Formats: sequence, structure tokens, C-alpha cells
Amino acid sequence: MGKGYGYGKVILFNEHFVVYGIPAIASAIDKKTVAEVKKCKGKDFIIHDNRDATPGYKEEKLEQQKESIIRIKKAMGIEDCIEIWLHGDLKAASGIGASAASCAAIAKAIADEFGMNLSDEEINEIAYEGEKAYHGNPSGIDNTCAVFGGLVWFIKGKGMERLKIEKPVEIVMGDTGIVANTKKAVAGVRERKERYKEKYDKIFKEAEKLAYEARNALLEMDWKSVGELMNKNHKLLQEIEVSCKELDFLVEVALENGAYGAKMTGGGLGGYMVALTPGKELQEKVAKAIEKEGFYALRTKIGI
Repeated sequence: MGKGYGYGKVILFNEHFVVYGIPAIASAIDKKTVAEVKKCKGKDFIIHDNRDATPGYKEEKLEQQKESIIRIKKAMGIEDCIEIWLHGDLKAASGIGASAASCAAIAKAIADEFGMNLSDEEINEIAYEGEKAYHGNPSGIDNTCAVFGGLVWFIKGKGMERLKIEKPVEIVMGDTGIVANTKKAVAGVRERKERYKEKYDKIFKEAEKLAYEARNALLEMDWKSVGELMNKNHKLLQEIEVSCKELDFLVEVALENGAYGAKMTGGGLGGYMVALTPGKELQEKVAKAIEKEGFYALRTKIGI
């Protein structure tokens, strides 16, 4: 039986903007999806999805998941029937790279089962093919984090650069519980960008400038500045209409409880937000405040 895994991720800066060639910064988190694969009789594949998930997530993503596995098999030249088991400690939800983590895990597990000696770069290309089923036109940042781990500076079409910080830092991710449609969110931005060209060009220029400031602040581990820039980035994402009232509410809860910065993360219109909470004590305070409001809070770290 072949085995593989893929990390969950958090986009710290510039989701959506990244689709248009503006730099984004993301990090793998210390939670992952594990896939196990073995050849079986029959045609195509059998899937057992045993991941913990936001209610409705797996059902809503089922058709995309099936298309994704077909794409992965095709990209790997696999015609045999395969049986797949998915599990791990990454909760399947919108905004945390769940689909990319599963694509990376499945690609690695297939390669292991069929004795294919593939590099991480090749696995990443295959995972990107799988991601198209979920995102239509993915930026590539989710699968890159899922495969490689670590902190990533990413420009679409130009690839990634690994960023190193001295030690991981605590974050809290709050789940709205809303299963988001990333394809729809991406398409909405494209449509509005064409309709309100002047307004959007200005916002996108601000996002680009912010990316370079955020990169420097992260490398210097200047958490106060990183937090302020996260707040600014959230405002820009609100302006392009990819946040929602639940995300905005969780951002407010985090900031009111001492988070250095907070913003939506991922495709938006639901899914997760992220709060920067250096130190275990602050992380716990913010996580408990989110839980007190009835939402799921994930305590994790970036820069692993």
C-alpha cells in the first residue's frame, strides 16, 4: 500500500491578488492530510474519505473530488483501478488548503504504490492538475505549500521562493463553518475587475506594495508590523468583496482579544480567518474567545 501526505496551509497575504501575478505569502501549518492507496479490481477508483470535516464540506466537494482524482490519475498515466483512504489531523474545510493537501497526499501515495520515483517538483505539478477541479484557475500557492511545507513567497508563473524565519510563530485559525465555493469567488473578482477597472487597479497596486513590506517584516520577525499589514490586507480583500460578515466578525473578535493582526484567509466568502498570536498564552486567549462565540478555533503555527 502506498502512502503520502500533504500539509494544510494558511495564506498570510494576497489571496485572490496572487491569481493576477501579484506576490503572495503563505505558510504550511503543522496539520496534514494522509492518503493511502492500493491497486484494486474494477475501473477508475474507490474513495474512503475519513477526514474530520466542516459539516457539509465533503458532500459539497464530492463531484470536484472525483474530477480531481481523475485528473491526478491522468497526469500520472495511471489506468489501473485504485482504492484510496484519506485521513490525518487536518480538518477538511474551506480556506485551509484541504483540497491541495489531499491532492498532494494522493499523488504521493499513488507514486509510492506504483514505484514511481517522482521529485517534489513533479508531485507539485500533478497536485496542481488535481487542484483545477476545485479552483478552476488555481494560483498554485496551495499545492506548493502542501507539497513543500515551510513559508513561501509565491508569484504565479514565476514559482516560489522559500522564506526562512528563526522559529515558528503561533497563529489561530477560526472557521466560519461556511463551505465556500472558491471557483465562484475567483470568477466574481475577475468579473468585477473588468467592470471597475480603475478602482481595482488601484487596490491591486496597494496589494503589491503591501506584499514587499510584509516580506521584510516577516523576515525580521517584526510581529507588530506583520499584524498591522494583515489588517490592511483584510481591508483590501473586503474592498474586492471576497470577505463576508462571519469572517469580519471573527477578525474583530481576534483583534479585541489582543491578536497582533487578523484577516480572512483562502478563497473567502466563508471558510477560515487567521489571527497572528505570538506566544502560547495569547494564542490560547484568542482561540478561547473564538470558541466562546460558537466557532471552531485551530491552534497552529506558521514557519514550520
